Amino acid sequence: MFAIPPASKQPIRLGFLPLNDCAPLAVAKEAGLFDRYGVDVELVRLPGWATVRDMLFFGELDAAQSIAGLAFSLTLGIGQLRRDVCVPLVLSAHGNAITLSNRIPAEMIGRGEGLAGFINHYWKENRPFTMAAAHRYSSHHLLLQSWLRQHGVQPGRDIELIFLPPPLMPGHLASGHLDGYCVGEPWNSESILSGQGWCAATSSQIASGHPEKVLVASGELAGERRQELLAMTAALLHACRLCQAPTFRDELIRILALERYTGASEASLRNSLGPTFDTGKGTVDASTFHLFHGSDVNCPTPDKASWFLAGMRAADLLPDNTTGGSLTRIYRHDLFRAASELLLPS
Repeated sequence: MFAIPPASKQPIRLGFLPLNDCAPLAVAKEAGLFDRYGVDVELVRLPGWATVRDMLFFGELDAAQSIAGLAFSLTLGIGQLRRDVCVPLVLSAHGNAITLSNRIPAEMIGRGEGLAGFINHYWKENRPFTMAAAHRYSSHHLLLQSWLRQHGVQPGRDIELIFLPPPLMPGHLASGHLDGYCVGEPWNSESILSGQGWCAATSSQIASGHPEKVLVASGELAGERRQELLAMTAALLHACRLCQAPTFRDELIRILALERYTGASEASLRNSLGPTFDTGKGTVDASTFHLFHGSDVNCPTPDKASWFLAGMRAADLLPDNTTGGSLTRIYRHDLFRAASELLLPS
C-alpha cells in the first residue's frame, strides 16, 4: 500500500533544462503526480548543465534532471568539485542528434563519411571548423566524439570543439559562429525547420539503446529525506510511463510547449516526438527517437553506468588515477526498486 511520506518544511528543489527530455518532470507537475504521491516539488528551470552542477554542489538544488556525467564528476571529484550524489532513476534514452549548418553540403558529407575530406580539401574559412556539445561530461560530447572518430576526424586537430548551453546553439549556427553541434531536442529541430541546418545522425543511430538523462539526487535527500525521494522518484517513473504512451503524445507536446518548460513551437517539438523526423534532407522513422519507458529504460543498472564511464575514458575525460569505484554507490538500484513498489495505477 502506498504511504504518503512525512511532510517536510521545505519543498524538494528539482532542476531541469528546457529540453524535450525534461518531459517526465513537466508531466509529473502538470498532471498532478507529485501531489498524488504526496511530495512537494518545486521545479527550477536552468540555462545549462554547468549551472546544474554548481547548484547541486552548493546545495541550492536537492535533485535535478541531469546528464549522467555530472553524477560521476561530483561523486568522484573530477574538476575539483566533490559532493555525494546518486542516481535512483534513468529518465530517458536517446533523444539527441548531430546537426550541421546548411552551409555544409549534405551531398558531400553523407552520414559523416565525407566530413574529413570536406574539412581537409574544401574548408576555406579563416577559422577552424567548429562544433559544439552541451557539456564536457554530457552524452552529447561522448556521442559527438564517437561519431567524429568513426569518420576519421580528430577534435583539436581537425576541428575546434566548444561547449554551449543547448538553447544557444541554433542561434550560433544561424549566425555562422558554429558549423554543427550535438544536442538534445528541440534544438536540432529548431535549426532544421528554420532552414538553417540538417541532421547528419541521431543518437539512436550512433549508439542504439544509450541511456540519456538521469535523476541526480543529493546525498542528503537520499539519506535524511529518503521517503520524499522515493515518492518523487515514483511520481517521475509514473510520468515516464505516461510520456511513452502514444495516446498521451499530443498532451505531452502541449505541456512541453509551455514557456515554463521549453517554450519551443509545437512544430519543433512534434518533429522528434511524432512518428517521423524531418532531418532537413528527408524523413526517418522517429519511433525510437525518444525513449521514456519500456524494457529496462528507467532502471539505473551498472551496465548503464559503465557505458558512460567507458565513453568518458575514450574521450580522455577521466584522470589516469581515477577509477569508477563502486558503481552501485552512484547508480542506486535499491532506491529504484523501492520507488517502483510505490507506483500507483495510471
